[in-house]
Amino acid sequence: MAKLTLFQQFRIFAAVEIKKTEQATVVKHTGSHYLVSNLPEWSLITCVLRGKLRLKEGVTTNPVAVGDRVLYESEDEGRGVITEILPRKNYIIRKSTNLSRQAHIIASNLDQVFLIVTLNFPQTKFEFIDRFLVTCEAYKVPVKIIINKIDLFTKEYDQSLEMFRHIYNESAGYQIIEVSGLKSINIESVRSECRGKLSLFSGISGVGKSSLINSLDPMLALKTGEISDYHKQGKHTTTFYEIHPLSSGGFIIDTPGIKGFGLIEMAKEELSHYFPEMFRLLDHCRFAPCTHTHEPGCAVKAAVEDGSITEERYVSYLSMLEGEDKYR
Repeated sequence: MAKLTLFQQFRIFAAVEIKKTEQATVVKHTGSHYLVSNLPEWSLITCVLRGKLRLKEGVTTNPVAVGDRVLYESEDEGRGVITEILPRKNYIIRKSTNLSRQAHIIASNLDQVFLIVTLNFPQTKFEFIDRFLVTCEAYKVPVKIIINKIDLFTKEYDQSLEMFRHIYNESAGYQIIEVSGLKSINIESVRSECRGKLSLFSGISGVGKSSLINSLDPMLALKTGEISDYHKQGKHTTTFYEIHPLSSGGFIIDTPGIKGFGLIEMAKEELSHYFPEMFRLLDHCRFAPCTHTHEPGCAVKAAVEDGSITEERYVSYLSMLEGEDKYR
């Protein structure tokens, strides 16, 4: 084969379209397409995954998650091709219901997470709350708890509210914000917390995530749903993981309701590190490492006995330690 002259090589090079590579954040995933924007700018580009990324073997159901920083090549008509996923500073991951893969990444590169809970209609179970909090601790995501629907509280629920505060604020040390998304009670506190940050809102179906976000910014007008009277559970209204810009500043990730939260990539000997009230006492146990189950001289067990660590959290810890792989 004849060697190409320099002029012929130049003509071939000039005929090849040089695509510009840019950086952006994934703001929505719908099937095979992704919406990206170079936050804090809000200018949406529709992208697809380059084939080698789409086919790459992995342990998650979604190779690209909302919140991921990516590189993409621009194409015509405001479209692009994602060519690289940049390293994540953190992420929220849970065991997937799709048994062909191990896990699903909910979102990444988060400044904070708000776990939305309700004490009734529907009741958020402690086992779900604790698994979610443990995952946030393990993957270095700051987390706060929002108790929604306080407008529905009556005297009979005062005791439940007091107990919840004792377990998660006084003992575990988590910040709790009590609000009503429907009645716009204490919404300014949440709005202030969100300003200038990328925040994930998550919880089980029916806790009022979309109503709460609408109260934060009525211009978003997210779809909301009713509670099933029969099951006392919420119906899914959010169907995609999606970032929304707040007019008051910052960005919110709305998520579909979650029915279960299975743990993944969690070493049993490190599990107690992700319970803040236990982690503070680890250096006081006689043995290291200590499972806090049968060892003599265990500071954690002593704290459970004197009430400084709540029995509810300790029971959750033991349940996770036993490894409920099929938890949903």
